[in-house]
Amino acid sequence: MSIGGLGLSSAPPRTNVARDLTVMRVRAEQIVKSGAGWFIWIAALSLINSLVTIFNGNFHFILGLGVTEIVDAFAHGAGPAAAIPGLIINLFVGGVFVLFWQFGRKGQTWAFIVGMVLYGLDGVLLLLFRDILSVAFHAYALFMLYRGLTGISMLRKCEQAELLSAVAIQPN
Repeated sequence: MSIGGLGLSSAPPRTNVARDLTVMRVRAEQIVKSGAGWFIWIAALSLINSLVTIFNGNFHFILGLGVTEIVDAFAHGAGPAAAIPGLIINLFVGGVFVLFWQFGRKGQTWAFIVGMVLYGLDGVLLLLFRDILSVAFHAYALFMLYRGLTGISMLRKCEQAELLSAVAIQPN
């Protein structure tokens, strides 16, 4: 239907609505996956920190977990025999964050919430040791994880709108 004979449509074509919803859904998926990606970085860099400690290196990544640093310190203080058990504990802790990544990128809200709570508590642990740079980076990582969490609600809204749009387009 044109308005005033000017050829202007009173409503956008449904194909534009479907295309816009698809673009919004893809963007929401990117936000969720990007946020969840922080979990894999946390796990990987924590394990690298542990390996550096085992091999007597003198640096660490600030994104890593404070709890794995504590395990490393105890293992290092207990002698070479404790290195492997310490690494096994840290592999388990890192594996938990890999699970948060796996479920988070699939849009599981619980993975973001539980992962953020544990990472926040880890930041408090680092605060007790006055590792301010790591605490600041934990805060930034928590913000990025939160962005991923908000992407889940955007994704659900897009999915609902796509369903409503598909129902509205169905011929009678």
